[in-house]
Amino acid sequence: MPGVGGGGALKSLKPKIQSVDIQAAAGWGIAAAAGAIWVVQPFDWIKKTFIDKPAAEEN
Repeated sequence: MPGVGGGGALKSLKPKIQSVDIQAAAGWGIAAAAGAIWVVQPFDWIKKTFIDKPAAEEN
């Protein structure tokens, strides 16, 4: 009897990684990294502008 044991069913369930999937994952990774840098970047400027006291100017 062909198909007894389910050997063929396991082969059909195994995911196949394709180059399109790798390209999509890389694209989303780059987008996430760029978004994280964009979000974190202004904190140094905010700290210097609003939090730190300006240095006293000496004449």
